[in-house]
Amino acid sequence: YALIIGVSDYKDESIVDLNGEPTKDADALSQLLISKYHFSRQNVTVLKNPTENQIIKEFYNLRKKVGKNDNLVIFYAGHGNYDESSEKGYWMPSDAEMEFEGNVILNTSIVSYIKSINSKHTLLIADACFSGSILTRTRSLSNASNAVKAKYALTSRKAITSGALETVPNKSVFMEYLIKKLKDNSREYLSAGQLFNMIEDPIIDNPRGDKTQRPIYAPISGTGNEGGDFILIRRN
Repeated sequence: YALIIGVSDYKDESIVDLNGEPTKDADALSQLLISKYHFSRQNVTVLKNPTENQIIKEFYNLRKKVGKNDNLVIFYAGHGNYDESSEKGYWMPSDAEMEFEGNVILNTSIVSYIKSINSKHTLLIADACFSGSILTRTRSLSNASNAVKAKYALTSRKAITSGALETVPNKSVFMEYLIKKLKDNSREYLSAGQLFNMIEDPIIDNPRGDKTQRPIYAPISGTGNEGGDFILIRRN
C-alpha cells in the first residue's frame, strides 16, 4: 500500500504556496511505484492539497485495510514546521492556520497513526522543512539474498526525511534524486537503507542545494520497529 500526500496550495494567505511542486512530486512518485515496483494501482492513494481531516481519514482507512503481511509507504511533501519552545513539529495541510497552529498534524499524532497500522513494514518518506523532527535520535522473496531475507523478516518502522531541524529548498533536490535513483535502480530487491545511501551524498554535494541540508534515515521511535527494513521489489 502507499499513501502519497502533496500539499502545494494553502488557504491561509500568510503561508507561501509551493508553486505546484509537492503535488507534481506526489504524482511522479505514485506513477513510479505503480509502473516499476510492486504496487497495485488500487492500493495507491494520492491526496493533492488535502485538508487535515482528509489526511486523518486516510490514516484510519489504512488501519482498517493494512494487515500484518502488508507493506506500506507513506509520503508527505509540503510545508512543515517546528516550534523550538514547545519542541513540537508538524505537517501543514492545505487548511493549516499559521497564527494559531490550527489544522496541523503533529508529529506525535503521525507516530501514533503509524503505530496503529498493523503492517509488516512501514516506510515514511517526508520532504518538508524540519521533517527530521519526527525522528528521535508482497511478492515472494525466495530468490532474494540471505541479507535481504534477514532485513525483511523483522518488522520495520523507518523514515527517510529530506532534512533534520532545518528548512529545505522549495524546489526539492531531495525529490530530484529520490525519483532519479528509483527510476535508475536495477536491483530486483532494493532496501530503504540502500536507497538512502544512493541519495545522501548527491543531495549534500548538489551545488543547487543548501549545504546545511542533510537527509536522515532512522527508525521512528515508539512505533514497534524491530530492526528490519522496507524492501522495494522491482517489476521484471
